Order: sequence, then structure tokens, then C-alpha cells
Amino acid sequence: MNFEEYRGYDATGLAHLVANGEVSAAELLELARDRAAVVNPRINAIVRDVPATPTSDLVGPFAGVPFLVKDLAQDYAGLPTSSGSRALASTPVAQHATIVQRWIDAGLVIFGKTNTPEFGAKGVTEPAVWGPARNPWDLGRTPGGSSGGSAAAVAAGIVPCAGANDGGGSIRIPAACCGLVGLKPGRGLTPSGPVSSEPMHGAAVQGVVSRTVRDTAGMLDVVSGGEPSGPYVPGLPASPFARCVGEDPGRLRIGVHVPSAINPSPHPEAFAAVDATVRVLTDLGHDVVELTTAPYDDAVLAKDFLLTWFVHVAWDVAEAKRLTGAGDESFERDTLVMAALGRATGGVDYVAAVERRHQHTRRLTDFFDTHDLLLTPTLATPPPRIGEFDLPVALQRSADVLLKTRTARLLRYTKIVDDMVDDNLGWVPYTQLANLTGRPAISLPLHQTADGLPLGVQFVAPLAGEALLIRLAAQLEEALPWADRVAPAV
Repeated sequence: MNFEEYRGYDATGLAHLVANGEVSAAELLELARDRAAVVNPRINAIVRDVPATPTSDLVGPFAGVPFLVKDLAQDYAGLPTSSGSRALASTPVAQHATIVQRWIDAGLVIFGKTNTPEFGAKGVTEPAVWGPARNPWDLGRTPGGSSGGSAAAVAAGIVPCAGANDGGGSIRIPAACCGLVGLKPGRGLTPSGPVSSEPMHGAAVQGVVSRTVRDTAGMLDVVSGGEPSGPYVPGLPASPFARCVGEDPGRLRIGVHVPSAINPSPHPEAFAAVDATVRVLTDLGHDVVELTTAPYDDAVLAKDFLLTWFVHVAWDVAEAKRLTGAGDESFERDTLVMAALGRATGGVDYVAAVERRHQHTRRLTDFFDTHDLLLTPTLATPPPRIGEFDLPVALQRSADVLLKTRTARLLRYTKIVDDMVDDNLGWVPYTQLANLTGRPAISLPLHQTADGLPLGVQFVAPLAGEALLIRLAAQLEEALPWADRVAPAV
């Protein structure tokens, strides 16, 4: 098998070849590593090698398929999980994360860990410790974040599918930037243990980015379900998710909304992405309804999301210091600013923001009383350029002074939080809803801009709506095939 043949298969297809004896796991791993050697210096997707020695007795539905895990919340025993931070880059972990063990049990051959921003705290992947990951569709642009390394690796053809996770859009944003499928499962369906229980009170979940819907469905089958140390025994479907591929989703009523209080004027390409999708949905017989207002208060939700995010970053920094003895010099400026804002948040304010999630959930639930799905763009703009969200020099200097004098908490009395909402969420105002409400959502690569850049669309479903999302996604994939698109920059 040569690379072009390798790239022509998804993970499901490669697994069938291995199972039939048409190719070996060792041969596939060599192809994946050879491809990484060629393109990784340009895209900086893989930041750590994992020793991998395929054997002839691999078992599981994806036996023999090369795979990458994210270097955040996907621990591989004996290796560090850097979380994109210099502070943790040399501290090995003792055991596999549950999800990593499930991928191993499924027969996947893990050979590397992928780039991520520090503590996954940004929608772009530009950590100081590893340097920026780059989008294979345009090397000057971001592959998104925080699963940007995984998305770049899949888009570049290193692997057909890679590990990802999502606390505010971190599966769907990179999928949308890189022309991939990105499903965020609902709260509690995939495991986060054994070290963690419910990151971000359940807002963060585990999953993958892939080129095909059937890979996403098959991967969800192998990782779904509770664990002994987990908080739930999640409800699982009566039949595997993979069987949903090809099943009729029925005639759906889908509400669509593009403007956002965070970004009242999304890029014309965001509208174009939705318009093109609406046309296809209508042709497929679905009822699409344009909404005059969003079915939730996105301005309040954005501030609630950032407030709780800052508190979690403060905890991440404190925990990394506790584990390693690292000082402030081991963390990025932006991270320290977020942590300072988190520490300055009162306990009552924090709980109030968490409790308001139920208000957002109730409003979304009311919407689903009369609609099957919510459709939005995944991104409000095309993928931004590398470095576009760096702090202005004047603000960098001010932040350095405040951090040095330990008065950075005073930033909460400035407009910096509003600026962070505008700058960091303005291009991705749609994804946090599914995290805070615990609902499943998927980004599909249904649009390319006039410049040939991917810009995905998002569908949000009610509780236990993963199967419906997979049925509709597979129907759209058949109507507008995307898996054979090749990123031109690599």
C-alpha cells in the first residue's frame, strides 16, 4: 500500500483491510509515521511520540489502525500530559485515561500526542511550549482549538481519525476549521476518568475528529459508557451508533439562526455556509425554519462560560504548581491573566454562573418542544490567521506589571472581560451552548469559502440526540460527499 491508497481509506475501511489480511498493522503504522515525517514539520500537529509496536494479535473493531491522542486529558501511562503547558511537559502520568484504554482495547495503534493550547483554554492552538499548530488548508491560519493538533493531523492525512475533547467547542471548532466531522457527545456519555470526574462540571467531554460520519459513529461506540469511578451510568442506545449511518432520520423540523449578540455581523461566508446547508436540507425533505431570535440568551451564556472558564484555569494553574513546584514563569501570560481573573471571582458569583446553566437549558428545551434540531454556523468567520488573537503590546505590558505586582485581579474592574468575549468568542459564538447545557452537537464540513477554506455548520440536538445527529450527518454526507477533499497546503 502506498500513501495515496492509505489516504483513500477512513479508519473503518483500514480496519477491514487489516481484519481481512490485506494489509498489516505494522505497514499502516509505517505509512502514518512516514506521512508525519513529511508534513509535521510544517503543521506542528504531533508534539510527542508514543512508542508503538503493533502485534499480530490486536483485537477490536479498529484493530491495526494508526491513531493519535490529544495531549490534554488523554493520559498515556509513562508519558507526560503537558496540557500545552511548560509546567507539565516533563511530568509523566501513572496510568492511562479511561478513554485511552478504550481506544487501545479497540485495537487502535497510538503513536503520538497532539498539540493543544495551554490547558485547552483557547479556540486556537498556539502554545508557547510547542509553538503553533497550522491549518493544512492554509499554513498561515489556525486549525482551531483546543483539539487543533488532532484536526491538523487528520486533515493532513497522517491518520484518518484522532482523539479530541470539547469544553467549549474544542472538537467542533477544529473540525470546522479543517474540513472534518466533529461530534461533541452529550454530558456523561463518554468517560473522563479515572483521575478526573466531570471536567468543568460536565461541560467538557471526550470524542474524536474524523473525515467520515461512520468513523465518528464507530468511535463513539467504542468509548461510550460509564466507568467505576464515574458519576453516572449513562443511558446507551438500544443499538450501536454505527448502525445509524444510512438510517432514515425522518422528516425533521430544524430551526436556523446566524446572528449572535456576541457577533451581530458574522462574516458573509458564515451566512453562505448556512444558506447552502438549508438548500440541501430542503431538497432532502426537511422543514427548515428561520428563527428571528436565538433560543437562548447568548450574551449572558458567553459571560457565564468565561467566568467559569477563568475559575477552572485558576485551578489548573494551582494544581500544576502543586504537582510540579513550577512558578509563574512556567505559564503563559494569557493563562496567568485568566487565572488571576478566576481567583478574583467570588464563590457566590461562580455558583450563580453555574446555576444559570439550568436557565439556558430550559430555554433550549422549550425550543426542542417544537423543533428537532438547531442549525448554526460552527464559526462566525473563516479560520483566523496565526497570532491574530495575541494581546496588543500595550496590554501585554500592562498585564506584566499587574502580574508582577500581584494586582492582576484588578483587571476584573476593567473592560478586559468584555474584550475577551469579543476577541476570543466573537469568531466562535455558537459552540458553548451545547457544553453548558450538556446537549450533543456536531460540526459538518458542508461549506468552503471563496478562498477554498473550510467553514463548518453545526447542529445541536436534544438530550440523547447523538443517534439523530449521526443519521442526519450521514444523509448529508451522501448528498454532499466531503471525505475525498485534500488540503492543498500539504
